[in-house]
Amino acid sequence: MSKKPILIVKAGGTYPDMAARYGDFEDWFIERLDQSTATIQTVSPFTGEALPPVAPLGGIIITGSHDMVTDKPFWSEKTAGWIKAAVEAEIPLLGVCYGHQLLAHAMGGVVGDNPRGKEFGTVSIRLNPEGRRDRLFDAIPETFAAQACHSQSVLQLPAGATLLASSEMEPHHAFKIGSRAWGVQFHPEFNGQILRLYIQRFSDDLTTQGRDVDRLLGDIRETPQSETLLHRFQRLCI
Repeated sequence: MSKKPILIVKAGGTYPDMAARYGDFEDWFIERLDQSTATIQTVSPFTGEALPPVAPLGGIIITGSHDMVTDKPFWSEKTAGWIKAAVEAEIPLLGVCYGHQLLAHAMGGVVGDNPRGKEFGTVSIRLNPEGRRDRLFDAIPETFAAQACHSQSVLQLPAGATLLASSEMEPHHAFKIGSRAWGVQFHPEFNGQILRLYIQRFSDDLTTQGRDVDRLLGDIRETPQSETLLHRFQRLCI
């Protein structure tokens, strides 16, 4: 287990009414980490907080965001440079949703609107042979359920990245780059209720896209296998 702090880089916040009831992005991650074996710290670059040096960190988690990587807000581009330095320093790093996309962008990949539309719901994700051998995923079944909630995607992986997992709507659900950096488009920190509230908020957009919102809501289930990813990442931290 990490003797150095694990840093949660908060790339955004949820809606105020959701935060009041269920906590904010960082809380959902902290709930699934073992605080008895590592100090968990949080920094919010999207509100102007300064990112710390990477060398003293045992691991880094980049959260989701309501922003878009393609809009290139100043804080996000600055964070991308910091991420690149962390990858090069071989600090264990896990990017989730926006963090997954920002990791790809930082390392030279291409991010944009998912041409298949918004992927919301409890989805089936399949590991490829590289994913089944990967030390972050090797104890997870070849096909597992995960919560998805995104409009943009990694359209092209960075040079040298290894694809690990895909879904029907998202060919790049997980990848690895360098020796200790992973990106996952799905949300290991979400529970079914959080996903339900996001689907309800985006119901008009999803209906316009041709999705059956009632079916999406009815198909929500808890995803314990994908949730274990956070504990597994923590065990890989320095």
